[in-house]
Amino acid sequence: MKRTATRVSSMKLKGIGLDAFEEGLSAMLPRLRRFAHGLSRSPADADDLAQIAVERALRARGQWQPGTRLDSWLYRITRNAWIDTARARNREAARLLPEEAGEQVGEDPRPGLEARLDLDRMMAAMAHLPEDQREAVALVLIEGCGYREAAEILEIPVGTLSSRLVRGRNALLALVGEG
Repeated sequence: MKRTATRVSSMKLKGIGLDAFEEGLSAMLPRLRRFAHGLSRSPADADDLAQIAVERALRARGQWQPGTRLDSWLYRITRNAWIDTARARNREAARLLPEEAGEQVGEDPRPGLEARLDLDRMMAAMAHLPEDQREAVALVLIEGCGYREAAEILEIPVGTLSSRLVRGRNALLALVGEG
């Protein structure tokens, strides 16, 4: 009886893909949040970004093909959500009148500068990287994606990813060395 139940459960996972999707999505949450933090440079914004990405993934779950890499698909959704969020913020900032702009109070743009842990120093240094380098560093060095996978997520050639990664690493070493 046990074998039959296991076989039926396995058939459901392979046939429908929904249980595997939910399980994979749940397992990816810490990695998505870490990636979101690397992009947004703010823990609060990272939480919001991860939530947006998960909501979009759940709505678009029918577009994910079982047997393909769920993590790459989720990273791309997260990156696109971040781009959409950044564009919305830029539009909002452009609408502010100059005298209103001074009333907007935000978080310190240099999070973690006084942190004791190396990871906090590295994340703070990442805040100073250009967007393209920050994305490459977040995917390859923090999330552990391979070059080919990261290049696919960012929709750029592998050579471009490599050069962004080298420039990003060098800039991080210089920034962390200064601290």
